[in-house]
Amino acid sequence: MPLDYHATGRQDVAMKPAKAMTLRLSTEQAEELATVASVDDLPVAEVVRAAITEHIAARKRDEQFRRTLRERIEKAQKLLG
Repeated sequence: MPLDYHATGRQDVAMKPAKAMTLRLSTEQAEELATVASVDDLPVAEVVRAAITEHIAARKRDEQFRRTLRERIEKAQKLLG
């Protein structure tokens, strides 16, 4: 499924405080990412944000992930007791 580059809420990013992050990629990944961004006529950062948004959305839909998340939340709540 192609990435939805508009799902990153680009306008929304401008309104909210942003967190700068460093990402290390292999040379091959960086070149491929730059190529994809160039072909799609988008900034690399926009392509990365869209991929992250899509990945997080997919994890939220994954039942195993949701179960594990609930277990970790319950464990943390017990520690706070």
